[in-house]
Amino acid sequence: MCLAIPSRIVDLREFTATVDVSGARREVSLLLLPEEAKTGDYVLVHAGFAIQKVDEDAAMDALNLLREISEALEAEENQSCPS
Repeated sequence: MCLAIPSRIVDLREFTATVDVSGARREVSLLLLPEEAKTGDYVLVHAGFAIQKVDEDAAMDALNLLREISEALEAEENQSCPS
């Protein structure tokens, strides 16, 4: 299964961008992005490449869902490993 993470562009150069996901920043390639991007846009990032622009609402929905899944898994792990 592949997972693309919605990320906000915070800095843009010719063929690369710096993106932010919950405070974590990384460099990604824009070579596979079929449309022009600008600072503040949200893009789906997979394997170091921005592959699609998404609107902010869709990005926030996806990030919130990923956060909920992470929290549920952490809670489940804490229940199965008593201190």
